[in-house]
Amino acid sequence: MDLSGSLLSYASHGSLSIGFSLSAANGILWNSKRIQKTLNRDPVLEPPIITVNTVLSLLAVDYPADKLACYLSDDGCSPLTFYSLVEASKFAKLWVPFCKKYKSQVRAPFRYFLDDPISSSANSEFKQDWKKMKAEYEHLSLKIEEAGRKSAPCNLTGEFAVFSKVERSNHPTIIKIIGENKQSFGDDDVPHLVYISREKRPKHPNHFKAGAMNVLSRVSGLMTNAPFMLNVDCDMFVNNPQVVRQAMCQLLGSDSEREIAFVQYPQCFYDGPKDDPYGNQLKVLVEYLGRGIAGLQGPCYGGTGCFHRRKVIYGLWPDNAENQGRNHTSINGKLDDYELLKEYGKSKEFSESVTYALKGKKDFRNNLSDSLEAAFHVAGCGYEFGNSWGTKVGWIYGSMTEDVLTGLTIHKKGWKSTFPMPDPPAFLGCAPSGGPAAMTQQKRWSTGLLEILVGKNSPIFATLTGKLQFRMFLFYIWFLSWSISSIPELCYAALPAYCIIANSHFLPKVQDPAILIPVAIFVIYNLLTLREYFKTGMSIRAWWNNMRIGRISATSAYLFGVLSVVLKLLRLSDTVFEVTQKDQSNSDGDETNGTIKFTFDESPIFVPGTTLLLVHLTALLALSLGLRPLVLDIGQGVGLGEVLCSLWVVLCFWPFLKGLFKRGKYGIPSSTILKSTSFALVFVYLCRTSWG
Repeated sequence: MDLSGSLLSYASHGSLSIGFSLSAANGILWNSKRIQKTLNRDPVLEPPIITVNTVLSLLAVDYPADKLACYLSDDGCSPLTFYSLVEASKFAKLWVPFCKKYKSQVRAPFRYFLDDPISSSANSEFKQDWKKMKAEYEHLSLKIEEAGRKSAPCNLTGEFAVFSKVERSNHPTIIKIIGENKQSFGDDDVPHLVYISREKRPKHPNHFKAGAMNVLSRVSGLMTNAPFMLNVDCDMFVNNPQVVRQAMCQLLGSDSEREIAFVQYPQCFYDGPKDDPYGNQLKVLVEYLGRGIAGLQGPCYGGTGCFHRRKVIYGLWPDNAENQGRNHTSINGKLDDYELLKEYGKSKEFSESVTYALKGKKDFRNNLSDSLEAAFHVAGCGYEFGNSWGTKVGWIYGSMTEDVLTGLTIHKKGWKSTFPMPDPPAFLGCAPSGGPAAMTQQKRWSTGLLEILVGKNSPIFATLTGKLQFRMFLFYIWFLSWSISSIPELCYAALPAYCIIANSHFLPKVQDPAILIPVAIFVIYNLLTLREYFKTGMSIRAWWNNMRIGRISATSAYLFGVLSVVLKLLRLSDTVFEVTQKDQSNSDGDETNGTIKFTFDESPIFVPGTTLLLVHLTALLALSLGLRPLVLDIGQGVGLGEVLCSLWVVLCFWPFLKGLFKRGKYGIPSSTILKSTSFALVFVYLCRTSWG
């Protein structure tokens, strides 16, 4: 496909909106005829300088500025975030022209200035501009850093006066147009930049990231109404400036219009710790699973790095795409005003924008300020009552992993998605860089996925009553039931210790030919997974780290995820969205001599793993002291297989073993050790009772 030709022919249609949302979830949204969206929850967990770099990288992509708009949603209602964006918008007027003039590959300043290209460049003008730009960025970073040390980043007057009397969970809607492109067409232009903090009230559900994304969809629909939207997390910057053009090539076209709902780019990470010690860089998962499901209906929605078709987010089915949505909420082929208000909310201005989007009309409104009054209305916390937002329209509510649920809802209508893997990667982000952060992320994922499986939007119903393909159904069932494996895995992990303490066995003895069956399964499985890691360019240590963290996650984070869903189903508790801390450093100071130290905190999520380790240490100690005999031949006692399995479990939990003897963040807190010891003693007592 001729890239420039295809884009030129659809130039008036290929607009994009980008959106960010801070607090509860991070994201950016681009809207086509504008691009829009960003999310960020806490300026401490999600530092503003990270968000600023993501915004700057988006504003500087190789695409006409008049067709882009960036919306940032701050769920934390932080004056520091707004101050950082205002300062970043000033820097963007220098940064965007610089990037386009010199065709910079990396357009996030904090990454771009890690290299020193001026030493190898003979262009004196470039050297001068580079030094000037670096000084400007350092000045910007210093101003944001100094503002973060103050109780208020600046005097809360003028544009900042609205932040003087607000609370994070109790405040009115705040919408600020920070930068507006006046439809000029030069390379020096900067896209629209809009700050949004939706209304929050204590007794009104906010639906976390999904709620913030829906507000961004409505506000962007009123202001720019682009046919396409890019959703990006606040910590995931653009690494390939051609990403918008590449996505448009897949979304624009007669066949794509009827088939492709969204373009999901893989999540890739920068400066990840060597050998993936926390098992969250997802390289093998993306390479094998991602490519595999791309051949079905396409990948599930991953929550970031995704280009959406606006009309699909508004609930359009593929069957209605050919007639430009005329059968959607229609009577006699015409969009009915009453049905529109009932489905999309009681805003005539927004209903008008929905009509434009569903019918594929191009221009809606050029002056952003003309839409402010209506935008405040649709961003209110009570706007979604009595309509279809969160159930049939927009990001779907009911799960911590609203991204997967929304993608499933789209797939069950018969839409497809694509999974491009460009080189260099389209987006780069930062993975959690510590034990607590990694476990929190895994717990949130496992909780949200299981919520979908047992909820009313289960893929079982999507296959029976919708258009979800059978093989796609099998993928979703496997994916959503991921956390359920924690229960059998915990039982199997405890089984060798039980056998040693109870003087029993579950494996054939060494001299029994039947022992070859479990040994062959164990060896073949590990060789197969090791081959996958080698083929993706990863080391044997990375393979071992992922195998080890898989066992740790399954018996801790996944287990707590299952427990959270069970308590929710019993109506004893509700799930809570936990934000993963973002960090620009590659290991949070946990790297020593090239290896990463596992970190702990007082979270109960580390109790099951510590308990399991103590149980196995007790069993092995009892065996070494002769309290339990080792039977090598045919017999009823514990055999060599159980001992080797117990040692394997101890190796998998080696970070916990080292944590027992360390202090500070590298050591397991004494309260966790005390709780785990109590559980371990109960387990040993029950084993002895069973044996006796």
